Amino acid sequence: MRLLVYSFGTYKQFEKNITQAIVRKLPSSPNLQKIVFPVRFDKKQFTDAVKKHRPDLVLGLGQCSRGRLLRIERRAANRRRNDRKEKARPIVRGQPQRLATALRLNEMGLKQTKVSVNAGDYVCNFSMYVILDYLRRYQPDARFGFIHVPHDYDPKRAVKFVRKVLRALKNAVRHEKLTRST
Repeated sequence: MRLLVYSFGTYKQFEKNITQAIVRKLPSSPNLQKIVFPVRFDKKQFTDAVKKHRPDLVLGLGQCSRGRLLRIERRAANRRRNDRKEKARPIVRGQPQRLATALRLNEMGLKQTKVSVNAGDYVCNFSMYVILDYLRRYQPDARFGFIHVPHDYDPKRAVKFVRKVLRALKNAVRHEKLTRST
C-alpha cells in the first residue's frame, strides 16, 4: 500500500508551519512519500505529486489559525480566494460545488478531534479539491483524508496523532481488502 502524506510550508504571518514539522518527524518508509508544498494556488504541484507516486491513500495536513482541536475535514468546496476581502471564485469551473473525502477518520475512534465540513477557501481547501477531483477522475480507488492542525498545537502530540492515524488507515485498508477478497 502506497501512502502520500503532504503538508505545507510557511505563509503569511506564520514563520513556522506545524504541519511541516509533523511530516518531517514521520518515520521514513519505502511506501510512504512525504511532501511539503509551498503555500500557493498551483494545481500542478498537487496533481503532479499524485501522478508521480500513485498512492492508495493520501493524507493532507494543513495548519489552521484558530481552534484547539484537530479538525477532520469531510469535504472540499469548489472555491478559492487569497484573503477574506476578495470574492471567492471557483477552483474548477463547471465541476461540483463540493467533493467529499473518502476516509472516515472520525470513525476510527480517534480522540482530540472534531469533524468539519468547511475547510475554508484558502490553499488547504484548494489542495483538497484539486486532489479529490483528480482522484475521482483518474484513480477512483485511492482514498483521501485531510486534517487541520491548530498552529499552536503541541507538535509532539500532533506527530503521535498522525502516526496513529496512519496505522489506523493501513489497518482499515488491509481489512477492507481482506473483506473484498472473501
